[in-house]
Amino acid sequence: MRSHRPAQPLSLPRTLLSVYYAYMVEYRAELLFWMLSGTFPLILMGIWAEAAQGGQFSLDSSTLVRYFLAVFLVRQFTVVWVIWEFEKEVVQGKLSPLLLQPMDPVWRHFAGHAGERLARLPLALGLVLLFGLLYPDAIALPGLAQLGLGLLAAASAFCLRFLMQYTFAMLAFWTERASAVEQFWFLFYTFLSGMIAPLELYPDAVQAVVVWTPFPYLIYFPARLLAGFPLELGATLFQGFSVMLGWGLLFWLVNRWLWRQGLRQYSGMGA
Repeated sequence: MRSHRPAQPLSLPRTLLSVYYAYMVEYRAELLFWMLSGTFPLILMGIWAEAAQGGQFSLDSSTLVRYFLAVFLVRQFTVVWVIWEFEKEVVQGKLSPLLLQPMDPVWRHFAGHAGERLARLPLALGLVLLFGLLYPDAIALPGLAQLGLGLLAAASAFCLRFLMQYTFAMLAFWTERASAVEQFWFLFYTFLSGMIAPLELYPDAVQAVVVWTPFPYLIYFPARLLAGFPLELGATLFQGFSVMLGWGLLFWLVNRWLWRQGLRQYSGMGA
């Protein structure tokens, strides 16, 4: 008799992750350059640390160094490029064969991003250790509980960032320049996420509004946890994860609606 093995629900995600991880490791040289292109927070770290020595800010230089090192780590693991990949698939018609497969194409993109994170991890940690040697007084590991929460916040920030950009990517069904929307959105992300400066240095009126947007929870929120700092601006753990969940649900609903409408538009184009 023919034996039937029980289905293994984790076999497909594990296979996708291993395949894309091996693919990213093949391009480890390019991966190093991609990682170095994200060292902007480290440049800002030196600028803000030097400025803080004048005593004009509420944060000292050691605190700023710890913050921007955490920002660098969060940025390394939350960078997303799915909109450019999806836009190319739609414009060039490469999405058509993927739609014939019994799996939503988004999981291929998600697995590719996750595999790239695993391949990037040793390089990113090595660079942080290097800066730790340059600034030994500023390095302080958070407690295990806060470290775990920081990693959870960083993973949640990546999922939210991916969902946001993938939602904008749905516009590729109607325009060949969906990535222009992401570039415009990136301006708000750059200035309101805490990547340029800690949000404590922003005016109070800006702080009161920005905590209800998704931007500070993409960088500032997980970076503060990973740096071992107490949360400020009213960004309690409950508020932080609740705001992320709320925006995630909103973007998911919009994403699913655009996906259904976009498939009709895509088939109507004859692709």
